[in-house]
Order: sequence, then structure tokens, then C-alpha cells
Amino acid sequence: MPQQKIIAIMGPTASGKTAAALAIAREVPAEIISVDSALVYRDMNIGTAKPNSEELAAAPHHLIDIIDPSEAYSVAQFLNDSARLVKEIQLRGKLPILVGGTMMYYKALINGIDDLPPADPTIRTQLESEMAQVGVAGLHARLMQVDPITAARLQVNDSQRIQRALEIYQLTGQAMSTLISQQVRPSAPFQLHAISLEPSDRAFLHERIAKRFDDMLEQGFIDEVRRLKQRPDLTPDLPSIRCVGYRQAWDYLEGHIPFQEMRERGIIATRQLAKRQLTWCRSIPERIIIDCTKNTINEQVLVQSHELIKAI
Repeated sequence: MPQQKIIAIMGPTASGKTAAALAIAREVPAEIISVDSALVYRDMNIGTAKPNSEELAAAPHHLIDIIDPSEAYSVAQFLNDSARLVKEIQLRGKLPILVGGTMMYYKALINGIDDLPPADPTIRTQLESEMAQVGVAGLHARLMQVDPITAARLQVNDSQRIQRALEIYQLTGQAMSTLISQQVRPSAPFQLHAISLEPSDRAFLHERIAKRFDDMLEQGFIDEVRRLKQRPDLTPDLPSIRCVGYRQAWDYLEGHIPFQEMRERGIIATRQLAKRQLTWCRSIPERIIIDCTKNTINEQVLVQSHELIKAI
């Protein structure tokens, strides 16, 4: 059975992906599937640059505001949800458009994911307790003993992935790297026609990132994080609070850094994220590149999308 062909609008943060998708939705009946690991969280609106009420009303959006910040949303869940939504949208006679910059989601759509055991709450609690005693570096050292291949590719402070690798070892008695090497990944649920919004001048993107962060601060971003921080079930180790901007604002509210340093760290972290996103986009040779520094970006997206729709 041939793969479904789907339009995807990708690119670094602040490149104009939402506006480009809405430009298509104004021309053809379409629904937007978010490819953003931060937009899934409720009550996290300003710092995630979540589409506003007018944008949400312009076209149906999916995978936004679907879980609480205390919960986790896995790549496997995204794959299942996006595959289901594509079918439902097509049955409604509309065009599904994947929009966002979470590259691990796109990577999973293109390459599939490894079949690994699900999370075990008991082991997770045990590892959290152990991390409180020996720190992330202590867990990383233990992972180096049981799975040196995985430990070598992970940052020493990547607590979430280090714990996951140790959890898999405790569940199966085998290193995660060994299990992955033995697997044959299933084919992707659909084929992506990628439109990538990329800057010809990196300074342009840096300016947009800084302006957007300052706009978020003016819109009440610190108050948003303060409300989250008041919840006893939220901690800085959760995936939601580790989102870019949120962890810097959390540190500021903890009194660890002054306001100006929080702002600078938030902007730098966002620029680093954009750099990683661009690196990943450039790994897709067949993508259609549109310069996001030009005023005609949405017009170019429309031209390309109409050509892609004909191909689909």
C-alpha cells in the first residue's frame, strides 16, 4: 500500500511557520497538526508562543493543549496521534498540514522509532530517589558501566534520557544500545513533502528571537511561570519546565539568577535551539527551502503548497 503524502512546514523557532500554515488554510480546506513538544501542555501559552485565539479560529488545530504540565508526552504517542489525525482529516475531505519545529517528532515520522519497553512508574520513582542522592552525574556514571555506548552519546546533564536508559536496562537486563541495534524499524506512516523556512541571514533570525522573547516578557511570561511554580506537583526536572525559556524563568523565580541574566540566558538558549533545528532541516536534501527573511514568505509557501497538492 503506497504511503500517504503530507505537507509539512518546518524550520527554526521564530521563522514564521504558523503564519505560513494559516496562509495555506485560507486558500484550501485544511487542518493543522502541531509538531511541537511544548504546545501539548495546557497553561503554558506565552512562553511556548502558542497560536492566539484568532489564529486557532482560522483553522482547526490539533495536538495543542492536550496534557497537563505534570505529564509526559512521548514520541510514540505523537506518532500514533498524528497518524490517526491524518486519516481523520483526510476523511473530512481536508488537507492535513504538519507544522512545527520539534525535530525528534519529524525524525520519528521519517525514520520510525525503536520498539522499547514502556515506562515503569516504580523504577522511575527509584531512579528519581537515586538522582536526589548522587546527582545526574552519578546516574550517568552508572549508565557508563552498563551501557557505555548510550552513555557516550548523552550529555552528562541529560537526566531524562539517562534515567530512561537505566530504566530500560533494569526492565530488560540489556543495554538500550543493544536492543536498538537488534531492531528493524517499521516504515513511516506517511511521506512528508517538506517546506523548510530558513534564514539567508542568521542575524535576522537572532533579532526575531530576541524580540519575541522580549514580547513574551511584556505579555506576562514571568507571571505565567510563577503560577506554574506555585503548583506542588511541578518541578524543574519535568519535561514541561525544561522547555526553553521556562527553565530560565524558573531559575529567576528561585532567586538563582537576576532578571537581566534570565533574559540573556533565555534568548541564548532559544538561539541554540534554532541552530539545532536548522542543522536537522539541512539533513533533508529533498526539502523545499523558502527564505524566511523575505516579506514574500507566505506567497512563496502558497505557490509551493499548490504544486505539492497537485502531486498529492
